[in-house]
Amino acid sequence: MQAQLIALDWGTTSLRAYRLGENGRVLEQRSLSAGIMQLPSTPRRVAGQLCSDGFELAFDEACGDWLDAQPTLPVIACGMVGSAQGWREAVYQQTPASVAALSSALVTVRSTRGVDVHIVPGVLQRSELPNVMRGEETQVLGILSALSAEQAARPMLIGLPGSHSKWVRAVDARIVHFDTFMTGEVYAALSSHTILGRTMQRSDAFDAVAFDRGVAVAQSTEGAAGPLSTIFSCRTLGLTGALAGTAQPDYLSGLLIGHEIVALVQLLRQHEQHLPSVILIGSGPLLERYQRALHANGFPQVNLAEQATERGLWQVAVQAGLISSPSVAAARPLHVEN
Repeated sequence: MQAQLIALDWGTTSLRAYRLGENGRVLEQRSLSAGIMQLPSTPRRVAGQLCSDGFELAFDEACGDWLDAQPTLPVIACGMVGSAQGWREAVYQQTPASVAALSSALVTVRSTRGVDVHIVPGVLQRSELPNVMRGEETQVLGILSALSAEQAARPMLIGLPGSHSKWVRAVDARIVHFDTFMTGEVYAALSSHTILGRTMQRSDAFDAVAFDRGVAVAQSTEGAAGPLSTIFSCRTLGLTGALAGTAQPDYLSGLLIGHEIVALVQLLRQHEQHLPSVILIGSGPLLERYQRALHANGFPQVNLAEQATERGLWQVAVQAGLISSPSVAAARPLHVEN
């Protein structure tokens, strides 16, 4: 199948490249450890020119052969590549944000190959405590674009677990509000750089009982003291023999994710009487943990969605006119798992 678009998800530590065919179907994909903070540094020839620019080198490595085969393919990118430290800054667009709003604000950088790379801007939420995201907005819009008009009109909660977890409230296929929790990064810091890590014993197996215990503590009256108080129980339960060293990593994970979800519930209760259904974006073991914590906190339905980034980049490209044929704009059904 002939490709229609090259889509790049270019973050801090990694670069994922997708060659997309009709209707956004993934024909080929690659993942490189060439995020904006660890770009290639060895000069080499790109398009016949000696090049030392890290962005050019990474771009050529990711998709140079695809462009050799189809030089006129449009290219679109999202993520930290559009930050102030990126290839070209794409200024944040304010909430509410939609596919139309972001597609009209693309920033272009001309590569050594003579190919324009169209960069999607991030989203800024102005408030007393501002919030920002880059890359996640494209994933969210990828999910929203696949919903029916009736589904998109209803308030929806979309979660993106990770180092900096995002919880996005969307209405009418627009991002209207989002909250950020640094749960993943805090977990890494606590387990690697504090006294809590001294008694932990790493294991590849997931200890669901220990994780659920941590979630329950976050929900309990003791949990009302907040994570700065309850995390010390990871050490004290170990010292008193109530929690094995192998169970402590998953217990701490449950505590932190549990506190995140408890706080999320409190935020949602300010706007809604009933907890909404949730779509979690991503894949892998982390989503299982969030599913467990969400169910424990009373969320009625939790679905998983994949390929959100590719779908979002495709839809922005269609809206921006980078893909000229109207026949390729049809959305594929959204694949979700309960």
